[in-house]
Amino acid sequence: MNPHDTPLHTSQSPALNRRRWLALGVASAGAAGMAVAGTSAAGGKATPGHLPLTAQATEGPYYFDAAKVRADITEGLPGVPLDIRFSVIDSSGTPLPQARVDVWHCNAAGVYSGYAGQGAQRTTSTAGATFLRGTLTTGADGQALFHSVYPGWYEGRTTHIHFKVFSGTRTLLTSQFFLPDALSEFLYTQLPEYKKQRLREVLNRNDGIALMAGSTVLGAVREEAQRYVASLDLVVDPLASHAGDTRPGPPGGPGTNAGGPPPGGPQGAGGPARSQVMSAAERLSALVPARK
Repeated sequence: MNPHDTPLHTSQSPALNRRRWLALGVASAGAAGMAVAGTSAAGGKATPGHLPLTAQATEGPYYFDAAKVRADITEGLPGVPLDIRFSVIDSSGTPLPQARVDVWHCNAAGVYSGYAGQGAQRTTSTAGATFLRGTLTTGADGQALFHSVYPGWYEGRTTHIHFKVFSGTRTLLTSQFFLPDALSEFLYTQLPEYKKQRLREVLNRNDGIALMAGSTVLGAVREEAQRYVASLDLVVDPLASHAGDTRPGPPGGPGTNAGGPPPGGPQGAGGPARSQVMSAAERLSALVPARK
């Protein structure tokens, strides 16, 4: 898709045919062999009463505890409104109340808060900022609902949202939530706050972290009147304890990414190498499910 072939609209424009693109987005990961919408994080064929645990995935270099207990993490940033709804449950499907859930992701431009050395030239600094980071404690239903904006993208990674689940001081889960490629593609090529000079090279289909994590981190995305709602069941072992892979900055708190991202963007540890540019046919195959 050439972004110059289609008129631009703002995120509030009624001209966006979002339902059509959302329908494509819901099915897009099917082309990559991964279920997206209409299923829980547990995937398709779980033994009754024994749901598979949500896959762990790399934390990456951009996590820190922002000490922001809040549902609205936008801090007034531009972008398409997105609610992120997590349901923390055990393998029997029982909700886990009083679990702490942390969430963080990049802004529409593909930049995280709190760190220097970002962007294509590694010259963008957001040191001291805390946008798009938050913490909530699950209620009796095991749910935590964050109000955010749809994340942008950066070189080397597909669209994703980071999260962690804690029980007291124990880390139960560290992972990433992957969003439907067709919906992302539409927003990135149509809206000025998301547009870049080139198309993404890495989608869910060829992102190494997404492929390793599999279907348990692909939830459901639906459209409401003024926003999208992305939902994911987080199936955890309440007795687990994982170390995580935090890479803190220098003394004094966040501000410099220890080790630094590779050229082109804030790619996390364990991320895939830069991919070759997809052909038009390969891109279509990754975005739209196979046709019979």
